[in-house]
Amino acid sequence: MLLLRRSAVGFGGVARWGARCLCSGDSAGQYRDTVLLPRTDFPMRVNGPNLLEREIQIQQKCGFDQLYTWQRERKAKKEYCLHDGPPYANGDPHVGHALNKILKDIRNRFEMLRGRQVHYVPGWDCHGLPIELKALGDMGTSDLTPLQIRQKAREFAERAISRQRASFQRWGVMADWENCYYTFDGKYEAVQLKVFQDMHSKGLIYQDYKPVFWSPSSRTALAEAELEYNPEHVSRAVYVTFPLLSLPAKLAPNAGLGQVSALIWTTQPWTIPANQAVCYMPKTKYSIVKRADNEQLYLVGTERIGSLASILGTNLENLATFAGSDLEGGVCQHPTNPSKEVPLLPANHVTMTKGTGLVHTAPAHGMEDYSVATHFSLPVECMVDEEGKFTELAGAELQNKSVMTEGSAAVISMLKAAGAVVKEEDCVHSYPYDWRTKQPVVIRASKQWFINTASLKDKAKAALQKVRVIPESARSSLLVMLDRRTYWCISRQRSWGVPIPVFYHKETGEPLLNKHSVTHIAQVFSEKGSDSWWAEPVETFLTPEVLKNSKASAASDYVRGEDVLDIWFDSGVSWAAVLPESDPRADSYVEGKDQIGGWFQSSLLTSVAVRNKAPYRSLVVHGFAVSEKGEKMSKSIGNVIDPDVVINGGKDLSVSPPYGADVLRWWVAESNVFSEVQIGSNSLNSAKESINKLRNTLRFLLGNLQGFDPRSQAVDPKQMHYIDQYMLHQLREFSIKVTDAYSEFDSGRAIRVLQAFITRELSNFYFSIIKDRLYCDAEDSIGRRSCQTVLEEILDGVTRSIAPVLPHLAEEVYTNAPGHDEGETLFRSGWIKTSSVWRRPGLEEAVEGACAVRDSFLSSIPGCNAAEYELIIAIEPGLFFELMESLQEDPTSTCSQLTELMMTSRTTLTSSLPRDLPSDTVTSSGKFLINLEGGMIQEESAYSIAAMPTSLSRCPRCRRYTSDEPDCLCPRCQTVLENAK
Repeated sequence: MLLLRRSAVGFGGVARWGARCLCSGDSAGQYRDTVLLPRTDFPMRVNGPNLLEREIQIQQKCGFDQLYTWQRERKAKKEYCLHDGPPYANGDPHVGHALNKILKDIRNRFEMLRGRQVHYVPGWDCHGLPIELKALGDMGTSDLTPLQIRQKAREFAERAISRQRASFQRWGVMADWENCYYTFDGKYEAVQLKVFQDMHSKGLIYQDYKPVFWSPSSRTALAEAELEYNPEHVSRAVYVTFPLLSLPAKLAPNAGLGQVSALIWTTQPWTIPANQAVCYMPKTKYSIVKRADNEQLYLVGTERIGSLASILGTNLENLATFAGSDLEGGVCQHPTNPSKEVPLLPANHVTMTKGTGLVHTAPAHGMEDYSVATHFSLPVECMVDEEGKFTELAGAELQNKSVMTEGSAAVISMLKAAGAVVKEEDCVHSYPYDWRTKQPVVIRASKQWFINTASLKDKAKAALQKVRVIPESARSSLLVMLDRRTYWCISRQRSWGVPIPVFYHKETGEPLLNKHSVTHIAQVFSEKGSDSWWAEPVETFLTPEVLKNSKASAASDYVRGEDVLDIWFDSGVSWAAVLPESDPRADSYVEGKDQIGGWFQSSLLTSVAVRNKAPYRSLVVHGFAVSEKGEKMSKSIGNVIDPDVVINGGKDLSVSPPYGADVLRWWVAESNVFSEVQIGSNSLNSAKESINKLRNTLRFLLGNLQGFDPRSQAVDPKQMHYIDQYMLHQLREFSIKVTDAYSEFDSGRAIRVLQAFITRELSNFYFSIIKDRLYCDAEDSIGRRSCQTVLEEILDGVTRSIAPVLPHLAEEVYTNAPGHDEGETLFRSGWIKTSSVWRRPGLEEAVEGACAVRDSFLSSIPGCNAAEYELIIAIEPGLFFELMESLQEDPTSTCSQLTELMMTSRTTLTSSLPRDLPSDTVTSSGKFLINLEGGMIQEESAYSIAAMPTSLSRCPRCRRYTSDEPDCLCPRCQTVLENAK
């Protein structure tokens, strides 16, 4: 039952603590010291250097650095494992790190508070080209040995790790900082090789010569996850003719039409020298068309005739139409190599959405092209070297020319000279770039190591169905990315990485790779690290025992491989190296959406390959941190937010003030992390203001608990005022909602629940009602102690509810709160504690019914002070009347619980309104529906209200209109002062 909380006075909330007890005049001043106003050393605001100093003091005093170890050593029935996706060790910490690490820490702290044993080992991804390039700078690799390159890369990575780790700890992230994992650690690399061997023994890892994404700027193969697509890339596209040397048999009747050419369109003209076929769709119509302007004859897809006529700027007359399958057996002449014949072949990848309906096919430079070549046994000739330049295979005219620039222009010139170019145009389209160098890549065939993902897809999809994905909308993206990956190239032509554990026979080139060799290599790596691959002689790895078990010749007959493993394979096997051996499956993986095709996928594929199950029970996919304008952060734009500056402030503190770690954490928590997360001065100032409002509420609670010890002075709920019991019930409902929100990785909802509870239930309702009892009742009265007992429970519940998000503030409050021994900390004392006995039958209905009456009353006196009115409430005998009687035993009272709820001078409860009401009486009425026993008992009762200006005088001590004479104390205050003597 939810009712609108209306404030009975013009000043609600907690900012003005003593508003109702402010004294004026001599008669009031003499009682000032008898009023129990709030007192606390807890400051309302902490800013600047004081804030930073306080946070660091709290981290030290409360043992933030020891918390993880403490909770791992305590006894717990359940464990919660959040596996840390390793950030890349190639630079300073950024707001993307903050978003990810704090989001994880909020969940970990919540689970720890609930009593679970948290398993969270932070790690770093330490290999790869970006680190190698940054470590070497302008030096290049030409004059350095692999070991020299690796040493410089390792040192660079270690420095980056040190800076990142220090920041993560300053943000308050709880983790096993003494036992982090690093992908360059020998023991980690050994586990990685064991997974590699397991997959190789199952035939999932193999070596082959096939097209892969190749980065000329990095001179290495790339996986799909290492690409960025530039939507503004400009290619020089051409429409090119392939003359038909012989028509397919079924098109023989059209032989008299003249010379027909297959018309193709390509955005990569540099691939035409490597052409081996022209492909068509067998189940679609094709036509021979004649140009109106020069009578040339083209073979094109029938659906494309209209678009092509527009593009070519001429009418195309359809001379003959036939099924695509009728093209079988056709042969074309290669446009740049007249002596070469290329067949017309059917293929599933051909579409009619753009181009001509016919696709030029170069097996060495396209994945679909390669599939066609495999099916029809076509040659796969790569004419491009590692630098992206034509080789001698392409001919003297093209050799050593870069295919993306001068080489492409040279091919177009050759095509024009052959009369094969029908049209040339610029084409703006999405094109893959190397994510490290930001330069375009090419597709080229080379000998690489691959994982056969096609054979793993169905198992991976089945495993993914058992995984909970948050948000669920991300599941489709995971499945799409799986479908797109027909194979995974895992070899890289660099030095900084884990070497592929293979040796090649010097004469035959045959690879030596089996369980005997890999097991021994893994053992060496575990002891000496992977540097040993270059530092140790071949005999260290190919021992007599390994050679014997491998049935291989002498060690001197072999050379070690030079390729290293893809870093996505490095990090993708972290489940095997880091998760508990008893069950290497995490409760959660939490990363940004870019990991849908990255770590999420590589972890899934390797785990399914080895164990036939996913390494995670749930996946949480969050968005990216962007500027307040929604722009990607970029140094060139100047919109990069440095988390260190957010916490400590910038050079100009008036522009970049220090916000502290809790503001950064609040920003993460209150954001909708499942979309793009905006950050800037507005969002940070908003977070700061929200925390200050929260501090104000906590300060009010602490101030009113001064001198109260819940261990000896707490009141049993059965003896409490009804409204106090009701607030315990509301606190229990609040705790359930907050717990549910955190459990769903929705800290934003947890904050909204918190703010609504503080604003609606506390500031606008409970605090405004209880101030009189808190300030003016006897210090040790049952009514005041009842109220303090509830305030202490609220303080404890609210503090614990914010602890996962604001650990520094939570511990600061806990230190100031009553009832704790010296040295106790909040994070070692558990989650919100509530009791089922707080929900009493009839309690909610009694208070909510009184609130309904109060709302009607306040609506009838808009803008007036309820304290200046007397109230007569008339309710017909029945259940509702009985509930109101539980709040006021006497027919008329100035100090009953019902009067306290109404916040009036005096309240009378009767069955009907008097007939002779004063002329200035304001009347109103309403109805209230009572629901008991889960709706089994329902009763709707009508009530009437008469509100009239009070005839009583204002008490100079409590400021309520409850005195019989002016400037005299009311009976309650007289009793309090007499007993205090």
